[in-house]
Amino acid sequence: MNPYSDPKAWGCVTQFYQRFYADHKNRKIIFGINPGRFGAGVTGVPFTDPIRLANDCAIENNFQKRPELSSLFVYEVIRAYGGVTSFYSDYFITALSPLGYMKDGRNLNYYDDKQLIALSEEFIVHSIELQVKMVNPGSIAWCLGEGTNFKLFNGLNQRYHFFSEIMPLPHPRWIMQYRRKSIDIYIQKYVEALR
Repeated sequence: MNPYSDPKAWGCVTQFYQRFYADHKNRKIIFGINPGRFGAGVTGVPFTDPIRLANDCAIENNFQKRPELSSLFVYEVIRAYGGVTSFYSDYFITALSPLGYMKDGRNLNYYDDKQLIALSEEFIVHSIELQVKMVNPGSIAWCLGEGTNFKLFNGLNQRYHFFSEIMPLPHPRWIMQYRRKSIDIYIQKYVEALR
């Protein structure tokens, strides 16, 4: 999935980055996995589905208003952090792979297929390098996902030395699927870690 090839998504992406990042401020950086088909795969904005794009970011769009689980959680965290202006002033949120993947009509994480990992590694490394240069995040990065995403990101980091430390956080989708009754605990955990 390449949402950036869609002119509607590109328009939303442009508005988003002009609204929240049109300055020279350094920001800390958070890496997810790759865009999902109902969130960034549609809007082009990481962890932001069409509903959050309109309601929280004030960027009107005519995408189908389907919620995406990770976006729901991330925007709860953003609200608890102090809202979009405060959060995006401090953080740049992205994904290890800016492109999304699908197989048989379902999301596919870049690490779900060994051949895809091998084929996408050079692209992922290049994307990390560009974003680090652009954001100048310092020596620490946060990783959404404590399992495979963290393991693979850590491996890349050991080889390429992007950061001195990568801090893992439970992945939003995992929280929403398996720990939803404890969502307030996880929101607090995120806010404490990010502050």
